Amino acid sequence: MKRVCSICSQILQLIPRQSFPAAVEKPQAERPARGFSSWSQWASMLFCQLAQAKSLREISEGLQAHADKLKPLGLSAAPARSTLAYANRHRPRQLFETVLQQLLAQCRKRRGVAKAGAKLGLPGKLLSLDATVVDLCAAVFDWAEFRATKGAVKLHVVLDHDGYLRGYAVITTGRVHESQVARQIRWPRGSRLVFDRGYTDYAWLQQLAEEDIHFVTRLKHKARYVVLERRPYCREEGIRSDEIIVLAQQARSETAPFLRPVRYWDQEKRRELVFLTNHLELPATTVAAIYKERWQIELLCKALKQNLRIKTFVGTTANAVQTQIWSALMALLAAKFLPLQAPLFWSFSRLLALLRQQLFADLDLGRWLASPFERLPQQAARIRLPALLGPAEKQRCGPV
Repeated sequence: MKRVCSICSQILQLIPRQSFPAAVEKPQAERPARGFSSWSQWASMLFCQLAQAKSLREISEGLQAHADKLKPLGLSAAPARSTLAYANRHRPRQLFETVLQQLLAQCRKRRGVAKAGAKLGLPGKLLSLDATVVDLCAAVFDWAEFRATKGAVKLHVVLDHDGYLRGYAVITTGRVHESQVARQIRWPRGSRLVFDRGYTDYAWLQQLAEEDIHFVTRLKHKARYVVLERRPYCREEGIRSDEIIVLAQQARSETAPFLRPVRYWDQEKRRELVFLTNHLELPATTVAAIYKERWQIELLCKALKQNLRIKTFVGTTANAVQTQIWSALMALLAAKFLPLQAPLFWSFSRLLALLRQQLFADLDLGRWLASPFERLPQQAARIRLPALLGPAEKQRCGPV
């Protein structure tokens, strides 16, 4: 029989050990090591997310309970609570950001992903942009400024719809507006970008148009504009109007971009939605379908908050909090990638729940993903039962 290591060890193998030193060298992450390597910290924090550990004690004792299986993980021993706390507080969080990019590259290399753009008839890459707020106690996390009596950090995420793998992430304090982060990102030329009304900044939209980046968003209710052309549309497909406009505040500018509001009637929820795009050639129904794809990033943020450990933290410093969020994003990426390799359909919450129970089981990960409830051979079960029971229990159970 082929001998395999634990499921946890096989998940860690998604990151090649030979590329890890390059991630460590750039931020000089080994300087505050104190005998606890960067790999050991990364493995411990990934265990925190996959096992849903709520404290440093749970991480330390959870790993200590499986001391005989730590060597394949690259751990010589389970870390002490104080050692892990010191590493989370002092080791640069940029290390985890770099490792996350390496993991993303490895996942894309191992598995070809479906093209969402091709499904919608788009020639370029489709990207979604969104931000989610993680609430914190202002008295404990005094560095996380958000409101007078409330602290928070904000996670800005870009979702690549080719395989629905997270493509980019930035962590800021709660007061940083979404549009400030969006301006700093360099988007691939010719890509399609979809985002909600929270990102509406007309100067930024004009910049996107000048950089040959097409976008789809929602038009604000109070937006003022000048109609230049009314285009034909098919009312039977839910389209109520299709126009070419320029914004009123940009009407006198010679470089003002032509925009296109598309009014769409959502029959299911009985409401009218007005989409805004700078792509003048797409069918109106495709514009609506692109914005509907944005729901995938909402599901991503929802899955992150509901299934991974980013609501309670094992450290209170900015570095410790961001380190834990980066480890959550790595666990999210790994859990999103694993079902792509299995013929069995896995929901995200179901996969993580079963992973928690089988994390240190010596099972082939690919076989387990394809058949998680495969039973032991009946003969093996019959041999083990009498050995576990005493004479009185054997008599009650009857013949085996």
